[in-house]
Amino acid sequence: MSSLQDSRYILEANNIRKDFNVKVKNNKIVAEEKILKAVDNINLKIKPGETLGLVGESGCGKTTTAKLLLGLYKPTEGKIICEGTDITAFKRKQLKAFRKKAQMIFQDPYESLNPRFKIKDVLIEPLIIHKIGSNYKEQLKIAEDILEEVGLKPAQTYLERYPHEMSGGQRQRVAIARALILNPSLLIADEPVSMLDVSIRAGILSLLRKMIKERNLAAICISHDLSLIRYISDYTAVMYLGKIVEIAPTEQLIKKRFHPYTEALLEAVPNPDPDFKISLQNIKGEAPNPVDKPNGCSFHPRCVKCMEICKKEQPQQVEIEKGHFVLCHLHKNKNS
Repeated sequence: MSSLQDSRYILEANNIRKDFNVKVKNNKIVAEEKILKAVDNINLKIKPGETLGLVGESGCGKTTTAKLLLGLYKPTEGKIICEGTDITAFKRKQLKAFRKKAQMIFQDPYESLNPRFKIKDVLIEPLIIHKIGSNYKEQLKIAEDILEEVGLKPAQTYLERYPHEMSGGQRQRVAIARALILNPSLLIADEPVSMLDVSIRAGILSLLRKMIKERNLAAICISHDLSLIRYISDYTAVMYLGKIVEIAPTEQLIKKRFHPYTEALLEAVPNPDPDFKISLQNIKGEAPNPVDKPNGCSFHPRCVKCMEICKKEQPQQVEIEKGHFVLCHLHKNKNS
């Protein structure tokens, strides 16, 4: 994304790769150790106040990427720079300080909130860990203020509740409040509305978008739903088997996409028009086993536009238009 290097970035991921050693049984039912490339040579840059959408099928490496960016995994290769500092070299104490800057909103708010904690304890715990607030009364006031900010009013009626006493939407608002209470500069939301009723998803997404803009956060929103990503994200990166195959400003990507996989994802978005015809020819089969990726372009077994070169050589990323990058042999000569 060289054409976007025109201002300070909160987060930069440079050629990050994450390998896992896994055991796979062969025909003789003997466990054989192989390398799983969960994330393969990814580059990302995010400015303050900007949201990057990360979209793709289940198992493509979206959540692993998020964990790398948060320092929960160490990359096999590459560097992750947050506010000018390489976090991949951090020790335990440095990581604790980094946690204050980088927060995550998880997919299931019920699973991510301690069921034994009251809401006030859920919110005050990170303040205690990072020694914010001179006393309990001040910490309680901070917790009340953040609950009001995320739309749980009056805050006093929620502080004494347990997570099971709240609806799914209210729990997710608490999870958002917990992520924001430390005033982070980086926020990652992993499928933030997939566990919620359709009727309340728009409210949660509007809240997230508002918080990101008002607090000038660098944000990543992970989803398999392109319509959700379009609503909240400034840029969108499409992932397939650990690689980013296309990345561009979101509206630009929606109007004009170049990778066959991106085209297939957009075909899968529900359309209210009863006369709209879905082309089932844009994608075929299922994603291959990530342990045994095909040679060449990893998408070629499913691609209806596959050429001979796709089966032999991995494509290189090219810039089709300003800020619009694609990883596909169909467009390898666009820059020449």
